Amino acid sequence: MRRTAKGLLAAALACASVAALAASGDPEAGMKKSAPCQACHGAKGISVSPEFPNLAGQNEDYLVASLHHYKDGHRKNPIMQGQAANLTERDIHDLAAYFSGQEGLYTKE
Repeated sequence: MRRTAKGLLAAALACASVAALAASGDPEAGMKKSAPCQACHGAKGISVSPEFPNLAGQNEDYLVASLHHYKDGHRKNPIMQGQAANLTERDIHDLAAYFSGQEGLYTKE
């Protein structure tokens, strides 16, 4: 019985590790996929207008969650819902990795 529990634990940890690796995005791929985002959010994620949020330097998990929420309708914005509708899980993680890796705006202290 003890061997079975250890085997199950090892299998669960292996699955979790694979899922974590699959969830990490590729910033280079995200840069290539970011062309549609640039019209509103700027070439490197610094917005061209105060009406659109800056994406540069945002937390990667926040960006992933936001794109999921637009895609599934939890966040309501017709433009973003349309943009997120056809994104794959890989696209979402790649875009989040790219924008989170850019230097964001900061305030002087």
